[in-house]
Formats: sequence, C-alpha cells, structure tokens
Amino acid sequence: MSTVLMNGEFIPREEAKVDIEDRGYQFGDGIYEVIRVYNGKMFMAKEHLERLSASSEKIGIATSYSISELTILLEELIAKNSLSTGILYMQFTRGVSPRNHSYPETVAPAFVAYTKPLSRPLDNLENGVGTITVEDIRWSRCDIKSLNLLGNVMAKQKAAEAGCFESIQYRDLSVTEGSSSNIWIVNGGKIRTHEANQFILNGITRQKIIQLCEENGIEVEEKAFSIEDLIDADEVFLSSTTAEVTPITAVNNVPVKEGNIGEVTKKLQDLFVEAIVGECGQIS
Repeated sequence: MSTVLMNGEFIPREEAKVDIEDRGYQFGDGIYEVIRVYNGKMFMAKEHLERLSASSEKIGIATSYSISELTILLEELIAKNSLSTGILYMQFTRGVSPRNHSYPETVAPAFVAYTKPLSRPLDNLENGVGTITVEDIRWSRCDIKSLNLLGNVMAKQKAAEAGCFESIQYRDLSVTEGSSSNIWIVNGGKIRTHEANQFILNGITRQKIIQLCEENGIEVEEKAFSIEDLIDADEVFLSSTTAEVTPITAVNNVPVKEGNIGEVTKKLQDLFVEAIVGECGQIS
C-alpha cells in the first residue's frame, strides 16, 4: 500500500479523495510539478520547487509551504514509499469552494503529492524517437505549469495515433515545444531552442542543458526556429524531466539525417548523466 501526502498529512493512497467542488477538478485552477527521483534522491528539486513557487505567484495561489519545508515533506514521502527510481508528482489547487468562476475570497489551497516507480527510458535514449508536427492550440501563458493541459493532451494523442512518441507544436510556422517536452535543433554544432517566454514552459531539464552547454563550450542560442529549420537540421532532440535528452530520429516520417543520432546529442546525453550522478549517485 503506497503513501500519499495530502494537505500536510501522510495517508494511504486508498484514502486520498478529491472533493467534487475542488477548483482543480472543476476549473483546472491549480499548478503542478514532476520531479525525477534517482537512487531515492530528487534531481534538481530546488529548481522544480522554485518554478512551482513562481507558478503559484503568477496565478495567486498561496502554497503555505516554504521550499525547505516542502523539500523535507517530499523526502519523507519518497522514504515512506521506498522509491528508488521514479517520479514524484505534486499539485496545488486553489481549494474547495462552491462553483463560481471568480476566485473565492477565503479558501485553503489543496495539496497532494505521490510517488510512482518509473525506469529511465533507455531504449528511447539509445535509439531515438519519431515525432509529428501539430499546430499549437494552447493558451498564451505556457510559462505557468498549470493543470490546464487539454491542448497538450490532444497533441500527445495525435502523436500516439500516428505511432510516434511526441508532437512538435508550432505557432505561425514557428516551433514552440513538444506536448510534454522542449525541442532542440543542431546545425553545424550549434544548438538552438525556443526562448523562454510565455509560449513555452522553461523546462528544468532545458535549464540544465543550457548550463551544461555553457560550461562545456557548446554554443547554444535561445531563439525560435521554423518548421523548415526543424526539417533541415543536422540533429534534433527533445528534453524533459522523464525523457532526459532523447534523440529525435524522424519528423513526420522523414528521417533526421538518415535517422542517425548526432554527436552533439550524444555529448549532451553523457553530460546530463554526469550531472545526475553528481547529484544523486550512480545510475543505470
């Protein structure tokens, strides 16, 4: 029986219930984070929790926990569930209140967190994945990690129906990001990804990759690129908390450079694993 952290209390998962008038359930009025766990340790927890705090400020939800307090609770949750390799999911909603579109004046935020075993995607990391392109129909505040994910879900479903791993989204023929990932291209050894503005989520893995590039003399530019740039790229890869640095070997059934995984992508994979090991210990 697994344990869930709900509103500050550790309870059996079977006892965790959501009120029908929880605003997250009815309006998607809430925020969330997913943190990778390796060897029972959270990877880049501080950065994830800082982003959670930023999201809460942007939509006016008072989370009532400091980052240090939340870290202690989440570490205890991991220990209670004996999680070695997996993810930790958490979310805050505005709380339970009679249905009304405007914010309730006085309501306590609802908080829940749970863990899930999840292996590293070794096959995808080694062999790459296929993708399709779809129009980005989401709202214009993708920088907020909110519970409103219908556009993302629809894009991911289109990829699944096409037998692909991910959908690459675009606005006015400019690539933004994947349905649950950031997208990168490489040309002449130079990396490019969409700038961190309101049209993408500034991924924690994205931030680490940029840091690793800067530390290792790899040129990286944060600037939007077109679908044509995507198709013509020497290398394409995606990044996310669960996907790490995953090569993209095909876009719309067209191989990326004969479907081979590029050297820059491989280098970043190695550097990313080194970063994980440095923080969490040896992984497989």
